[in-house]
Amino acid sequence: MNLEKMFKMQAELDNRIIREKGLEGQDLLPGLILALQVELAECANEWRGFKFWSNDQQPRTCIINKKGETSRDYYKNPLLEEYVDCLHFILSIGNLTKYSKNNDVNDLKRNTLEASGVKAFLELFKEITFFNEERKVSKNTIGLTRIMIYERIFWRFNELGIALGFTPEQIEKAYMHKNAVNHKRQQEGY
Repeated sequence: MNLEKMFKMQAELDNRIIREKGLEGQDLLPGLILALQVELAECANEWRGFKFWSNDQQPRTCIINKKGETSRDYYKNPLLEEYVDCLHFILSIGNLTKYSKNNDVNDLKRNTLEASGVKAFLELFKEITFFNEERKVSKNTIGLTRIMIYERIFWRFNELGIALGFTPEQIEKAYMHKNAVNHKRQQEGY
């Protein structure tokens, strides 16, 4: 997975949005953190593995057409799409915290920790909350602590990807597709 390329692509999209929406000089980090939490919750909802009260706990990995058959023309993986939506916001947060500019992003390898889906989601939510609390304390600084917390978010996110069964190749391909969709949305006045 080419993280450096993905950080750059996300920065291009973010800069376009900031410019076109007139957001220059605004603190966008709180909104990015909330957006990440919302997308992570949507990802958990598509995963469904925590819904012990339901007979339907299977992840939403394929949309089926009206005839009840999977069609390549209509194939969609909602779980992967929500996971990649999270990745967009994680990359944006990394760019704002200057992570990709201060650290070697190639050092962020997929960790090999094994975690259940529930644990992976909960740990990621915990790291995001911790990052937000640290942001409030050191509002006007971009210190080493925030970068270290951000790295833990990224590692936990990778851990979640492993728990959900995604390969780096699947994630990168889905990210490239969604990035193009997001640019098109901006072009169409989203």
